[in-house]
Amino acid sequence: MIEITNYRQGAILNHRHGVETDKSLRIKIEGMSDHGCPVTVNGVPAEMDGRRFSAEIELAEKINTVTASTITPYGNYTQELTLVWDKKSFKRYNCYIDDHIFVFTDLAKQRPKSAFDHFYLKGLKDIHDKFGMRYTLNCFYHNAHEEFLLKDMPDIWKSEFIDNSDWLKFSFHSYSEFPDRPYAEASAEEIGHDWDLVQNEIYRFAGEECYIAPCVIHWANIHPSAAQEFIRRGGKCYCTGSMRLRVMGGPSLADRQKGGNMTKIQERSCSGVDCSTETLGLDLHYGFNEERSYIAKHRTYYDPLLKIIFSGGSGCCCNLVPLNEIQGRMEKIFETATENKCETFGAGSHEQYTFPYYPNYLPDHLDRIEAVAKFYYEHDCKPVYFSEGLLGNMAWGE
Repeated sequence: MIEITNYRQGAILNHRHGVETDKSLRIKIEGMSDHGCPVTVNGVPAEMDGRRFSAEIELAEKINTVTASTITPYGNYTQELTLVWDKKSFKRYNCYIDDHIFVFTDLAKQRPKSAFDHFYLKGLKDIHDKFGMRYTLNCFYHNAHEEFLLKDMPDIWKSEFIDNSDWLKFSFHSYSEFPDRPYAEASAEEIGHDWDLVQNEIYRFAGEECYIAPCVIHWANIHPSAAQEFIRRGGKCYCTGSMRLRVMGGPSLADRQKGGNMTKIQERSCSGVDCSTETLGLDLHYGFNEERSYIAKHRTYYDPLLKIIFSGGSGCCCNLVPLNEIQGRMEKIFETATENKCETFGAGSHEQYTFPYYPNYLPDHLDRIEAVAKFYYEHDCKPVYFSEGLLGNMAWGE
């Protein structure tokens, strides 16, 4: 047997992992060869140290195949990995805010002269103007709290949205807030139907310039047929580590519907108790530990069979992290990323917590989003859209 040990399948590598030139990224491959026989890596003879081996190779493409091979008296062994070169990488982050329908309901009722006269869009724009934050607003078609459909959103601000499309995008999220996990048992046709409803309305009231492919679906738990449709429709990055059905934390349905003590809800969520398992057996049964721990440290990886990138998501969901804890949370994320040479980050939240008439209203919700934007700004981290290029990096000319 032979195994490359310093990189996993789909690892995304940048200048911090080796020596980068305009033509290649030179990296070291390390591993173990059970029999200690000579190893080659992409044809380069490896240096042997007992059963350990290492070799320096060059990655010259966006998607690279790395092959380690050995010939032994017992047969020939080979391992093949796919590694991604994040050429000319830079520190960057993607921000998405889920569950948008309240702002459209308000705009249809109030019809202000400018869409950005509405307190929510004005708040987001103020943050953008100060710190450069860009947003993807993931949208519902149906308002589950009062009768309103996205088709009733006026198109009178279309040119205004187009003028601001460099920092404000809209995307599909779900038909409605409820039921939870709406695509856990959905067919491709069902999610495609809802997707078209939302996308077509975005085109109508905001223009194609403002639409962007989603990087997460409502509740982030989707059936394989829905995942297949996500990929078929141009999804390039999924921002919750996995498409599979999984245990999740956060407020329960009952908590969200009745409102209540958000401090208690936040404490439970931040502690991890909402999605914890009491025994190793349950943890191994429900969890994918290697994948989960890798995402926690490296934040992204590429799946060569699905041909999409998985990201660890926001890392700091603003409606679940109190304002006075955001700085510490972000510092910890950056510390881990620095240790693991990662340059891609996230930001996220949910629209409804900004609105006073929502049962779980957070008066400081926009302040929390601004705190994250300020942190990234002060740490020279640029806002991008992960659905564009390679996680927002356009160096490969896409």
